[in-house]
Amino acid sequence: MPLNAKIALVLEMVARAGRTPYHELTPQDARASYEKSASVLEIAAAPMHAVDDLRLPVRDGETIRARLYTPVEPNWAQPLPALVYVHGGGFTVGSVDTHDALCRMFAQDARCAVLSVDYRLAPEHKFPTAVHDTFDAYMWLHAHAAEYGIDAERLAVGGDSAGGTLATVCAVLARDAGIAPVLQMLIYPGTGGYQDTDSHRRLADGYLLTEATIQWFFNHYVRAASDRDDWRFAPLDGKHGIGGTSGVPDFRGLAPAWIAVAEFDPLVDEGVAYAEKLRAAGNDVTLVRYDGMIHEFFKMGAYVDDARRAHADAAQALRAAFGVEA
Repeated sequence: MPLNAKIALVLEMVARAGRTPYHELTPQDARASYEKSASVLEIAAAPMHAVDDLRLPVRDGETIRARLYTPVEPNWAQPLPALVYVHGGGFTVGSVDTHDALCRMFAQDARCAVLSVDYRLAPEHKFPTAVHDTFDAYMWLHAHAAEYGIDAERLAVGGDSAGGTLATVCAVLARDAGIAPVLQMLIYPGTGGYQDTDSHRRLADGYLLTEATIQWFFNHYVRAASDRDDWRFAPLDGKHGIGGTSGVPDFRGLAPAWIAVAEFDPLVDEGVAYAEKLRAAGNDVTLVRYDGMIHEFFKMGAYVDDARRAHADAAQALRAAFGVEA
C-alpha cells in the first residue's frame, strides 16, 4: 500500500520544520523536544471522573511517578478493570504527560481505569531499571486494586514502542508470579536485540523513526552490548537472562496478545515475528497491520483518521478481554 496521504503530509511538515533530530541532542534536550511536540496531533483529552498523580514504591527503595485515570465514580460492588500502560520513547524520552490523551482515550473507550507508569529513563537509569519499574507498578496495582475500586483479576498491560517491549516482558513476569494479565496490548513493540530486519533496512530514514535515533536510544539504555541479548531487552530473540545466565523463559501460557504494527515502521518485521513466536508457543494472538501508517501514528488521532480507527480497535480488544459490553 502507498503511504497514507495524511501521513505523507505529516512527514512533509516534520521535514519543513527542520527540527534537530534526537540523536544530535542531549537526552535532556530530546526529552524537552518530545514533551513540546507530543500533543500536536493528539486527540482532545477526554474528561475523567478522577486523575490522581501517585508515587509508587519500587524494589530499590525509590519511588516512581504514576498517573491513575478513573473514568467514572468508583463502585466497590462492581470494581473496574484496569490497564497498566507503559509509554514509548526509546527508554530515553516520554512521560505520563506525553501520553495523557492516549491513556484518557483508553479509560473512556474501554471503560476501565488506567495506570500510566512513569518508569525511570536512560541514560540516568540503565537497563533493566525500566523493566523493574514496570513490573513493580503492575504488582503494586494488583496489591492495591481494591483501594481504588479496581478488580485485581481483570488487569491488562499495554504500551507503545519501547513501552510495548516493557509490556510484553511484564506479561511474562506476571505469568511467572501467578497473576497474569487478561491481555497484553502491544502497539508497534520493539522486540529484537539487533535492528537487522528487512524493514529496518528499507525504512531506515524518512519515516519519522530513523535508524540513527533507534541506536541513539538503545546506546543510552544498555549497560553493555551483551544487554542486547537479554530476553528482557529482546523478547523475540534474547539468548540469556538476568546477569547473563541462560535463563530464557518459556513463552507458553501467556496472556492473549493484541499486537498493532504499522506498514512503514522500521519495527514492523519484529512485531510480526513476535506475534508468530507467541502463536507458535500456543498463545492467542491478534495481529493487526495498519497499512500506510508509520511509527507513532497512534498519537496522531486529531489529524489521521486511521489512527482513530486503531484506537477503536485497541479499545474493543480491551473491552473483550475485560468482559465489558460495547
